[in-house]
Amino acid sequence: MSGVAGAAGGRAAVPPSLASARALVAALVRLGVRDVVLAPGSRSAPLAYAVADASARGELTLHVRIDERDAAFLALGIARGRALDAPADPREPRVAPAPVAVVTTSGTAVANLHPAALEADHGGVPLLLVTADRPHELRGTGANQTTDQRAILEGTARLTVDVPAPDGRAGEERDVAHATARAVDAARGGRSGRPGPAHLNVAYRDPLAPPVDLGEPLGHEALTDGALAAGHVAPAVPDVRPATRCDVDPTLDVAAPTGRTVVVAGDGAGPVARALAEARGWPLLAEPVSGAVGGPALVHVHNQVLAHAGLTDDVEHVVVVGRATLSRPVQRLLARDVEVIVVAPDGGPWPDAARNASLVLSAVPAAWLEPGARDGAWLDRWVRAGRTAATAVDDAAALAALPDDAIVSAPQAVRLLADALTPDDVLVVGSSNPVRDLDLVHRWTEPPAVVANRGLAGIDGLVSTATGVALARSGVSGRTVRAVLGDVTFLHDVGGLLGAPLEPRPDLQVVVVNDSGGSIFAGLEHGELAEVSARRAEVFERVFSTPHDVDLSALCAAYRVPHVRATTVGEVRAALAAPTAGTSVLEVVVDRAGRRDAAAAVGRAVRAAFADD
Repeated sequence: MSGVAGAAGGRAAVPPSLASARALVAALVRLGVRDVVLAPGSRSAPLAYAVADASARGELTLHVRIDERDAAFLALGIARGRALDAPADPREPRVAPAPVAVVTTSGTAVANLHPAALEADHGGVPLLLVTADRPHELRGTGANQTTDQRAILEGTARLTVDVPAPDGRAGEERDVAHATARAVDAARGGRSGRPGPAHLNVAYRDPLAPPVDLGEPLGHEALTDGALAAGHVAPAVPDVRPATRCDVDPTLDVAAPTGRTVVVAGDGAGPVARALAEARGWPLLAEPVSGAVGGPALVHVHNQVLAHAGLTDDVEHVVVVGRATLSRPVQRLLARDVEVIVVAPDGGPWPDAARNASLVLSAVPAAWLEPGARDGAWLDRWVRAGRTAATAVDDAAALAALPDDAIVSAPQAVRLLADALTPDDVLVVGSSNPVRDLDLVHRWTEPPAVVANRGLAGIDGLVSTATGVALARSGVSGRTVRAVLGDVTFLHDVGGLLGAPLEPRPDLQVVVVNDSGGSIFAGLEHGELAEVSARRAEVFERVFSTPHDVDLSALCAAYRVPHVRATTVGEVRAALAAPTAGTSVLEVVVDRAGRRDAAAAVGRAVRAAFADD
């Protein structure tokens, strides 16, 4: 049989492309995929029809975006939002979640998936990238919208499966179902232990649409258990059991460090880092994105403590959980003559930028979580130092008293946001200054869930990521989802605000700290060079600060997104207190001038506080 699948019972023939796409989508449903993000296109039409039919039957949730880059980051956000359902007890096994799927057409559409795929790769986020392709015989012929799509995600995808165009032969639906199972398993990290992106490249020949007389889409039974077309039965999908992982391993027979130890918790560390620090009485240096913030062992503003308290010379051991990427003081600590123990439970490269690790573990030994000999004085020194540094920071940055009529600064805006969040809420935090300001100003004891793209720490795709997180949490009552981004980050992904009238807008407040440029560079060596001469200052302003004069209010109006502009503490407070309904933008306008001086003043205040302590 070739050309199209045969007709039966008066029903028009189902093209092989559509029969194959239906088998693929049926496999996704059976394998537990709950969300599919679709970017429209012609070559991917068979998949679009199949996904739309599955969505209409309630088998999965379909999200449509016109921009493939935004679609991929939306999927990344949905996956990150779903991951917040992981068990809070680090001793409880975690089941690898099914990936979120992205469907695109051929050509440059595939290349637009790469930024999100890279973030998913380095961040361990399960994504399934389903790309439609031209028939294999057209590769290298100069045919329209045809390239070697297999190579686009090479080195990033955990697995690339290349499925030839179906022509109606027996067994094709089985083949695509099994290929889909392999790709889903790779995205979950089933064989490798490393969740991440997987690439399923599926070719289709014309016809790409069902005949006009085909009638209504096939029913539920036809897709999952019955005939896909005459003579074509929905194939069995391998029962690939999802891998389970645990951050704690009772079989690891490794002695815990003895001596003066600290725990560094970076992105992805999770509750096990906090549990370890509390069980052993070790100071906890936790980034706000670590999932480990809180508890009696937490050292507030630990970067300032490391830089100015004079405690690092006494550290003998450092246990690193997750990827710590936010501060140079932490990296300097890890490069010292100390024993560095890295816990890397999800496989793949372990975090060790200083190349100083002496021991790498796949999990925390269960015995380490049992109460052991504690050096109470050691922990107390660090916790007291954190309190001293936090008080100095609050005074220097005018965070302790915030009158409503005061002109707001960037750190103050982030402090107001942090204080407005409850442990039930979710905060998506952008790269560059916002995440570092959050690290400096939050005083959480029981934090909200904090989500960030720290895999590669780029500024791209954050509006879409936040939207995806909000969509994933939309069914969870009592959770407010907010995002805090810089203005350059916001403008970089302003297309993420685009939601078609047929697509739901989640409840999401995007807080944009707008200082009209890239102020993070002022705190780096480039900002120091800018102070040397007027010429260097001019170069710095143009090629690093990149100032803009975009009217964010008009921009939001074009996307039909409500917008509020705030310049004072009271205006920010009022906007944060308003109910979050639908997607909205709170623009907090701050002054970029003096950012470097303000950071220096904080450092001086902390040093002085320790000198007087």
